[in-house]
Parts: sequence; C-alpha cells; structure tokens
Amino acid sequence: MSKICEVTGKKVMFGNNVSFSINKTKRRFDANIFKKKFYIPEEDKWVTLNVSSKGIKIINKKGISAVIKDMRANGIVK
Repeated sequence: MSKICEVTGKKVMFGNNVSFSINKTKRRFDANIFKKKFYIPEEDKWVTLNVSSKGIKIINKKGISAVIKDMRANGIVK
C-alpha cells in the first residue's frame, strides 16, 4: 500500500531526528493514511480509497460524490 492520500496528495516526508546533543540522523515522517471504503449512492457501489485524516474530513465536509468528481477531473480516478 503506497503512503499517498488519493484525495489531498499527502505523502511521506523526510527530515532529521535531533538528539539533546544536536546530533542529526535521517528519519521519515509518514502520512496518517487509512484504507477506507466509501459508498457512492448515485452509482450504487463501494469505493476503496487510501485517504489521510485530512482527506476523511474533506469527504465529510464536501461529500464523497463531489470529491470523486474532483478526483476524476484531475485524472486520479477513472
């Protein structure tokens, strides 16, 4: 499963762990991604998306149909 949100485009970032003595080592900041199923009543089908917490909030606010429409316009979902 890729760590990219299909709604917002959030993905893994890289940075440093910084110790008390200011030694730096490379680390990864993973996006908070969930594999979640949504029901689209207009099409009478279920869709599984990899979405972040922010993506779930956007879907709750705008509605799954509007989000899927935007994703199709951007070429993310067919």
